[in-house]
Amino acid sequence: MITFSRAALAASLAPALLLMAPLAPTGAIAGETPSPDGARVYIVNIKNGDTITGPVTIVFGLDGMGVAPAGIEVENTGHHHLLINYELTDEDMEFGIPATDNSVHFGGGQTQTTMDLPTGTHTLQLVLGDFAHIPHDPPVMSDPITVTVK
Repeated sequence: MITFSRAALAASLAPALLLMAPLAPTGAIAGETPSPDGARVYIVNIKNGDTITGPVTIVFGLDGMGVAPAGIEVENTGHHHLLINYELTDEDMEFGIPATDNSVHFGGGQTQTTMDLPTGTHTLQLVLGDFAHIPHDPPVMSDPITVTVK
């Protein structure tokens, strides 16, 4: 059996820990990644009350911030989440938006999607999440819109 002293183990791990340090969050606490004044997100090509047919392309608009993929922490950036018939909870706001059929993540930095929505009435809303899928402070989210799919 090979054994290492604590000092030898610490010395052998130190270079790896130094390489990993830039990957660690820089003090952002759940729900506390700031957003700049006036930042807004919106759906570009569909308006409240529209009747649409599928498949539908939804284009995401963003002013006052940039887009960065999930896991990449850059000041004044985030990535899109599309809420479909879903309202954010206090837990979502503090710990992150879940990835479900009703809260779709675009963690690759996508700025549009094409999807089939079932026939009927749906509420759509965009929310920008930080590197950890947590809404910014203050949250950057569109007004919800209601659409009818034929």
